[in-house]
Amino acid sequence: MATHVITGAGSGIGAAVARRLHERGDDLVIVARDAGRAKELAGRYPGAGTLVADLANPDRISWALGKQPLPERVDSLLHIAGVVDLSPVAELRPPTWHAQLNTNLIAPAELTRLMLPQLRMDHGQVIFVNSGSGLNAHAEWAAYAASKHGLKALADALRHEEHGNGVRVTSVYPGRTASPMQAKVHSQEGKEYRPEGLIDPESVATTILMALDLPRDAEVNDLTVRPGR
Repeated sequence: MATHVITGAGSGIGAAVARRLHERGDDLVIVARDAGRAKELAGRYPGAGTLVADLANPDRISWALGKQPLPERVDSLLHIAGVVDLSPVAELRPPTWHAQLNTNLIAPAELTRLMLPQLRMDHGQVIFVNSGSGLNAHAEWAAYAASKHGLKALADALRHEEHGNGVRVTSVYPGRTASPMQAKVHSQEGKEYRPEGLIDPESVATTILMALDLPRDAEVNDLTVRPGR
């Protein structure tokens, strides 16, 4: 059985991936923001381990994980958690920048750093669930897109650095996917939220599992997923 460390397992794409991995018998280690959330998610996925670390405060992740037993084996590290808050540049203030950069970029970098010894040992894989905004930025998306452009840079650099250690690195760029995050985006945009017109999280989960399960003679570097209707 493989062991997967996953962020964002509570909803959307992360929940779909966690459920699929759990159903097939793989081991999960779920990163949760606090003890209450960890208990809730452990109950949703019986047998799963948990790590408590607040991704919104990356400066404290090393301290938090230093007080908890880390998994002895890490076959994959799945960065799926994310936050978004739309605003034009003229109105963006540092707290809004920090909130998105911390959770979407700096926390994944720090969690990856801390998990690299196990990933190297097990020739594991790091998957960054990015966004179409990691490739193109539009009006009012500056802070979120900057965090996701940075996440692409992190993944690309990590891939070059860790290839010789047998660590695979994949970036996935989903288009608009039905999720609580997307409901918030539609609200901020003043649009009606219609999930039936968006990508189903299960479809994105399928592409992630494909990258995970690819034989070791190959790796997927970048996957772009767009609405099919």
